[in-house]
Amino acid sequence: MNSEHLRQLLEKVKSGDIGVGEALDQLKFMPYEDIGFAKLDHHRLLRRGFAEVILCKGKTPDQVAGIVKRMALSAGTTLATKASPGVFDAVRQVAPGARYHQLAGLIVIGDAPPAAAEGYILIVTAGTGDIQVAEEAAITAETMGSRVERAYDVGVAGLHRLLDCKDKLLGANVVVAVAGMEGALASVVSGMVDTPVIAVPTSVGYGASFEGLAALLGMLNSCSPGVAVVNIDNGFGAGYLASMINRRSGVKR
Repeated sequence: MNSEHLRQLLEKVKSGDIGVGEALDQLKFMPYEDIGFAKLDHHRLLRRGFAEVILCKGKTPDQVAGIVKRMALSAGTTLATKASPGVFDAVRQVAPGARYHQLAGLIVIGDAPPAAAEGYILIVTAGTGDIQVAEEAAITAETMGSRVERAYDVGVAGLHRLLDCKDKLLGANVVVAVAGMEGALASVVSGMVDTPVIAVPTSVGYGASFEGLAALLGMLNSCSPGVAVVNIDNGFGAGYLASMINRRSGVKR
């Protein structure tokens, strides 16, 4: 945020040249902060309801730490994805209160907003091997202020396990179905509920699963309507979308 631009904007509001609503619209698209190796969008929180998320993969630990240090000045909560223990060591030097969820590969800085009393997201996995991706989705959604329920290892190879979760399935505002192999879980779940299902293909499986491609194609070709598919192993994307749906649902269950 350029302080001179902000000062001029506030002066115009004070003088009555522009209204508060117009000023808010301008604030949504104020300039970003250029720190050399990154351009930080400090106003994404205002535009989207959640601050810019840091993808750690491909960045050095020092770069991630530098971004975190600046983001913490404007974001109530900062989330970093695909983070290694080495990245976390660098981050906690500049943000001592940072929390590391190693299984999910997530770093959370700051306090998440309180979860809404009504409405929740249900995360289901086909197998134990899918839990890493599922936890990325779950913690992302929780960090964004959603209540999350979990039902893991309930894949179609033992369908009775899924049926035992019927009440949780029917009570959720949105379901995230995480599965590798052939990815059938998303279609089965969608056939049981009247809410959106976000399908997450994982790279779990044998040779012909092609590191998640088979699950991805199976989910994209689901014959059950109401299934949206994110990319392979993209738990973050699923959790983010699920939280947006849950926040907007307005459904009391």
